[in-house]
Amino acid sequence: MWGLTACCQRAEAQGMPPKRELRGVWIASVENIDWPSSRTLTADQQRREYQRMLNAEQRAGINAVFVQIRPASDAFYKSELEPWSKWLTGQQGRAPSPAYDPLPFLIDEAHDRGMEFHAWFNPYRASLDSVTRRLAPNHQFRQHPEWFIRYSGKLLYNPGLPEVRNYITQVILDVVRRYDIDGVHFDDYFYPYPEPGQAIHDEAAFARYNPDNLKLADWRRQNVNLLIQQVHDSIRSTKRWVKFGVSPFGVWMNKSGHPEGSDTRAGQPSYANLYADTRLWLQQGWVDYIVPQLYWSSNFRLVPYATILEWWSRNHYDRHLYIGQGAYRMLESTRSDTTWRNPRELPRQVRLNRSFPTDVSGSVFFSAKSIMANPLHTTDSLRLNLFRYPALIPTMPWMDAVPPRPAQNLMLTRAGGPVTLRWQAGSQAADGDEARYFVVYRFAEGETPGPDDPRRILKLLPRRPDKPLVWQDTTARPGQEYAYYVTAVDRLHNESAPIRVTTLKTEPEVLVAETPAAPVAVPATLPESAPAATPPVTARPPARPAPSRSTIGSRPSSTASKTKVKIKHKRRPGLFGRIFGG
Repeated sequence: MWGLTACCQRAEAQGMPPKRELRGVWIASVENIDWPSSRTLTADQQRREYQRMLNAEQRAGINAVFVQIRPASDAFYKSELEPWSKWLTGQQGRAPSPAYDPLPFLIDEAHDRGMEFHAWFNPYRASLDSVTRRLAPNHQFRQHPEWFIRYSGKLLYNPGLPEVRNYITQVILDVVRRYDIDGVHFDDYFYPYPEPGQAIHDEAAFARYNPDNLKLADWRRQNVNLLIQQVHDSIRSTKRWVKFGVSPFGVWMNKSGHPEGSDTRAGQPSYANLYADTRLWLQQGWVDYIVPQLYWSSNFRLVPYATILEWWSRNHYDRHLYIGQGAYRMLESTRSDTTWRNPRELPRQVRLNRSFPTDVSGSVFFSAKSIMANPLHTTDSLRLNLFRYPALIPTMPWMDAVPPRPAQNLMLTRAGGPVTLRWQAGSQAADGDEARYFVVYRFAEGETPGPDDPRRILKLLPRRPDKPLVWQDTTARPGQEYAYYVTAVDRLHNESAPIRVTTLKTEPEVLVAETPAAPVAVPATLPESAPAATPPVTARPPARPAPSRSTIGSRPSSTASKTKVKIKHKRRPGLFGRIFGG
């Protein structure tokens, strides 16, 4: 059986990108790293800057954004729990003027471009300094100073307190309930990175909340485990389709410190130093995806990229593994890792990721500004080569494996060269889901229809309630005949069986594509009498999957002006049926 794995491996061997791949970018708001670029921008300037950023990322092939909406116990959205962020308005607690809530705009702009929107939270950071007089009146430190610890000049929530875990979960669920996000995302800041001469003063919590008499390090890990599990379970019971993921420091443990660790020599592995047992979270299914920050080059002696990538490929436990790519490293002039001065380094890493087609499901780049800067022309390599063709985001069958209903009433109209397609969305699927967007494939004369060739994808069209489902193929060549397949995709990226329609006709008003998703036969030569402009051609959704082995190019029958083509179905579903889920 020719499955998705074999198809992806074949595509990679041919240098063709996979059809399904998450291509994400982090948009950091802390210290105005990416967006907004300044605390003094007006609301209109903020919106225009964000639109320009998304347009640039879309041109580069990005299909998911991870936007930091809570960098330090503050909010880039209207909240009754936390103050407005100073990086949005210039002063913590000051509302935007004129008043507006940025988050719906941020989400809608991403969705309009076919991008997933992951709301990025920093769970424990409360302030980048410990000067509490600058905190807003409604900052949680004003109400509960006992929840916080000071460490290396920063103010942090104490992970050892159950009240803190409950509050952080409350903040996240407030966003999950009120906004149409696709995912909740945590970064790598759990317990703080160790610094010389600094100590975490959580002695009181350790004495009070340690019924199992764990050692200090195990107790701290348990505290973070409890938060991760609580957040995961709370999200799933609130909105079943919202994903939960974490981007930890790239090394879980060195082999020298743990037999299951990687053959690396990282100075601060997350398990031992940040008390973040990411491997356990994957084993327990508490996260839907992991994005380890592999910001090292192929030649970095202590943590070679290929070595740590291979370790993660064996330790993601059937949850999605996306690789955090250090695009910003090419903007540095570091002497510690000069390989980043080679413009081939980042493309090489993406290709190496793709050599693990069943394990690595994509990349997330840090950060948006770095991709926009096109360092060493790497963004050009993504746009023109690695990400040249569209990609669907991989499915998560543990969350949802039910495809949406196929599209309906597909109609084709041609006037000269351009082809216009019109269709309608199908009804709700058995699980209540509807189509979130549609995929338009095109196959030309002599081409074999197949579901996993991204070169045949012309358009990913988001579904908008206020707009009809219409799309025009302006690249269609006059005189060239085509078959078009349209599939429906739900918000967790399950793809329906396709419906199809062709430009083929032997005389006016020929009805074609009444059969279910069959690979269409487009003639090698067409009758000279075929007019340049044709009336609409209608397709109905398939009742059953179609046979898989057929090429566009066989000669049609020259019978009546209105025909229904009957096809004998094999008992075993065809290729489109098996892969698309028809």
